[in-house]
Amino acid sequence: MRKLSLVIASSVMMAVVAPQLVQAQDIIETATAAGNFKTFLKALNEAGLNETLKGPGPFTVLAPSDEAFAKLPKDKLEALLKDKTALRNVLLYHVIAGKLTAADFAKINGKSRKTIEGGDAMVMMMGSQVMIGSATIVKADIMAKNGVIHIVDTVMIPPGR
Repeated sequence: MRKLSLVIASSVMMAVVAPQLVQAQDIIETATAAGNFKTFLKALNEAGLNETLKGPGPFTVLAPSDEAFAKLPKDKLEALLKDKTALRNVLLYHVIAGKLTAADFAKINGKSRKTIEGGDAMVMMMGSQVMIGSATIVKADIMAKNGVIHIVDTVMIPPGR
């Protein structure tokens, strides 16, 4: 009877854990389901980047929350949404090729990573928090089938823009 209980308990644990191990949604679908990225998703759509982030990847996406976008002055956000080239560059500055978890970022503390936009984003550990450029990761490791999303508290602007 004890062996049967262990087998049942193991099966229940696998049923609970297994769905978290295999993510069936891509970056866009995962961000949409998360619900705190309306402005980011709108901007990706405006810039024509949805299909890119639905692609095979893998991608590491530093996704600004709606609160992060709300910190931008309204006129700057409106200007950015109107200038598709600038918008595309800002959004691609939030994407790194490859799949980097928070643990991976901790290992590269003090080094920079090239973004898809082409600029470098410095990775710094501040205690247990990971900072990428001027943004702090507030929620890490949201897995998607083609990469990982980290929620950041700031919209990062590429240097020189």
